[in-house]
Amino acid sequence: MSEPKKQAMKTAADALELLLARAQTVKESELVTVQEALGRVLAVDQISQVSVPPADNTQMDGYVMRAADITEAGAVLTVSQRIPAGSVGATLMPGTIARIFTGANIPAGADAVVMQEDCEVITQPNSEGVDYTVRVKQVPQSGQWIRSCGEDIQAGQVVLQRGTLLRPQELGVAASAGITHLEVFRRVKVAVFFTGDELTLPGQPLKPGGIYNSNRDTLLACLKSLGCEATDFGIVPDTLESTRQTLRQAAIGHDLIVTSGGVSVGEEDHIKPAVTAEGSLDMWQIAIKPGKPLAFGQIPKGTEQTWFMGLPGNPVSSFVTFLLFVQPFIAALQGRPTRPLQKYPLLANFDWLKPDRRNEFLRVRINDAGTVDLFSNQSSGVLTSAAWGDGLIDVPAGTKITKGDTVHFIPFTQFC
Repeated sequence: MSEPKKQAMKTAADALELLLARAQTVKESELVTVQEALGRVLAVDQISQVSVPPADNTQMDGYVMRAADITEAGAVLTVSQRIPAGSVGATLMPGTIARIFTGANIPAGADAVVMQEDCEVITQPNSEGVDYTVRVKQVPQSGQWIRSCGEDIQAGQVVLQRGTLLRPQELGVAASAGITHLEVFRRVKVAVFFTGDELTLPGQPLKPGGIYNSNRDTLLACLKSLGCEATDFGIVPDTLESTRQTLRQAAIGHDLIVTSGGVSVGEEDHIKPAVTAEGSLDMWQIAIKPGKPLAFGQIPKGTEQTWFMGLPGNPVSSFVTFLLFVQPFIAALQGRPTRPLQKYPLLANFDWLKPDRRNEFLRVRINDAGTVDLFSNQSSGVLTSAAWGDGLIDVPAGTKITKGDTVHFIPFTQFC
């Protein structure tokens, strides 16, 4: 088939631009209940049929009145009615006030609430809780402590837009608008497999020269956190034919294939020739550290294709390239709008005096002083650096850092 022509390595920004230009949102959607929609992506705009709140109501326990009736602090008025939440009071007569409780509708004729702490009961209420007098110790302003009808949501308003990732707060908005079901895009289906004869699954005896496969659990957890439907094809033997066969199998019924390992240039690295033989390789190697040997292409399945992304085998390289490239690509497949990473300027609490010619992403942690500390070992094989850290700093190629310099911090909370 085909592979990319030999050319200068792409920058991280150029590589991401290429990926996002290729990604196409999955077409199928399904209707689920609001309770089932957490972590899904909305396929159609949601329009509220009701206003929220549906009527003016009080933000406080207290007394509701006509602001014009209170011309000076200390005025004494008679309580004519009691309005608990969930009931509708009668029109408020001039010169009277009503006892009211948080969430209750404002009666016709009233336009202000004074909280109970700013009122003093003078005479005691009767058995119905009315016909007693209260001293109002402040002069209210019209609209005071009142939530206006529709101040949160107006009937006919789009309350949730297509492409919204549904978090708990979005589900609450849907419920407040009386929505019970949401149409969401189907889950993105991702096949994963891992290359390397040295790999052993945790729980099995570690053979001579072997290592445990940490990338499997890391990447599957990342995919799960993104709401993907992941299929694990396991560890594939380090042969070209095994790799090609697994690529063909993985393409069936999946939107994306993600692999780890085998994307370098060694004699036992079979991903590049396998993808080239079975489909096309559109990008290989980017100018970042860790994660240079990132591959992107496609494997045909009938008249369509399954996207392919090959990650490096070193665990930090695999993790970082997943965060920076695979996650936004999946977000685009899911129908979510693509947004640039948020990078926060913070001060470095370290020196980094031997810069690389590539764009580096270093594992750091924010300390109690609000500056960032650097993990002592930035090797791509030291996964504990990612567990210790709470983010990355984006260091442009050839950039030295001295203590006190401003760096650009990317928190892990933006990712899986």
